Amino acid sequence: MSHDEHPEHPEHPEHPEPPTVAGRYVATVAVSEEAAKDRPRLHLSDPTVRTFVQLLLNVLLVSVMNFTVWFAITFYVYLQTRSVFATGMISGIFLVATVATGVWFGSLVDHHRKKTVMQVSAVISLVLYAASLTLYLTTPASTWRDPTSVRLWVFVLLLMGGVIAGNVRSIALPTVVTALFDERLRDRANGLVGTVMGISFLVTSVISGLLVGSSGMLWVLILAVGILAVALVHLQTIRIPDVLQHAAAEGESKRVDLRGTIAVVRSIPGMIALIVFAALNNLLGGVFMALMDAYGLSMMSVQAWGLVWGGLSALMIMGGLLITRTGLSSNPVRLILLVNIAMWTVTVVFPLRDSVVWLVAGLAVYMVAMPYVEASEQTVLQKVVPYERQGRVFGFAQSVEMAASPLTAFLISPLTQFFFIPFMTDGAGARWIGDWFGTGQERGIALVFVVTAFLGLLLTGYALSSKYYRLLSRRYQEA
Repeated sequence: MSHDEHPEHPEHPEHPEPPTVAGRYVATVAVSEEAAKDRPRLHLSDPTVRTFVQLLLNVLLVSVMNFTVWFAITFYVYLQTRSVFATGMISGIFLVATVATGVWFGSLVDHHRKKTVMQVSAVISLVLYAASLTLYLTTPASTWRDPTSVRLWVFVLLLMGGVIAGNVRSIALPTVVTALFDERLRDRANGLVGTVMGISFLVTSVISGLLVGSSGMLWVLILAVGILAVALVHLQTIRIPDVLQHAAAEGESKRVDLRGTIAVVRSIPGMIALIVFAALNNLLGGVFMALMDAYGLSMMSVQAWGLVWGGLSALMIMGGLLITRTGLSSNPVRLILLVNIAMWTVTVVFPLRDSVVWLVAGLAVYMVAMPYVEASEQTVLQKVVPYERQGRVFGFAQSVEMAASPLTAFLISPLTQFFFIPFMTDGAGARWIGDWFGTGQERGIALVFVVTAFLGLLLTGYALSSKYYRLLSRRYQEA
């Protein structure tokens, strides 16, 4: 937030003249750097940090398999059916289920011990993956090539159910950070969470493509069942600190209490606006979720696409490690918006050429920046939301933020398949801009990306100039 919004500086009454813009910026940076030097860091010699790392390792094991299943079934269905519509439907199923379960999962996190919630989540995923493996082994290979096959979609639903069950952990983890760490360390701990998510994407991206390319879904499912079983045993051996031995909302009624959660969110100035911004951002982001695999696979083999995502995920790890090392800005609310501007700008540029290099370069910037947005939002919520309500608020935020994405995923796939692809193949778009933009299926998808990114820039620019941004920034600073 600019100091223009706080013109009074009583601690310096001897300087009545307002400083220049450059002077204010330099002073702010100097103070921020000095504060960063004085802030504590995470050290493995601390028993709390060691326990947290053990929990992160367990989360990593489960996340790798959940993401691998999700990526693999998307790759597999596209390669078997060659249907953009089918891959978009898989994304839509995931997003609808995430929206529908977010508040309920958050209530479970608040009303039960974190370790118990994580164990039950892993058990459910394990059972569903085992059922999927049985179905896969008993189904003729030709069935998977028919996008209208009932068995195919039962298979998809079983697998996505296992993935969705893992969402409980993503809600529980930021509340664990709140319980274990002082607010001066939470941004760095959130960076470590981002690092783990990056590692899971790295491993997932490499192995999902290779596994699908070599054996279809067989080894994906065998590994999923085996690693989930290992993760369950490992979690049982972790000794949990006293602060996590009890439910955050112990003594309260175990009902979901959506009304009370909304009241908490509304009581925080600017919080509703932040959640709505994230929802609209995800509305646009759902376009990439639905179409990116089809776009990438139109340029390279599934093995190469998986390896590309493996390399890109290493950059996500780098972003998380940078946060762990340096922390975040003194105003993470502003950081969320500035990073979004950078991400949308890159997304306007990379689809302009039918080039693997442009695609990979654009995604590289996106992957480095992503942990900053996630860690910033978590840090804001951890500071301004009461601990006993955080599970439900994180779940509510997840549901609302992603509520728009299913609409995008379900609509954009047929819209792309039946309008934008013909438009850029032999339609008016191919005649108007085909000379420099290119023509064909992948250029139809690229045009969707460019239009979406321009809308994202407009949305973020509006948010950065709004009063809600200033209100939430002030509340964070005063909390």
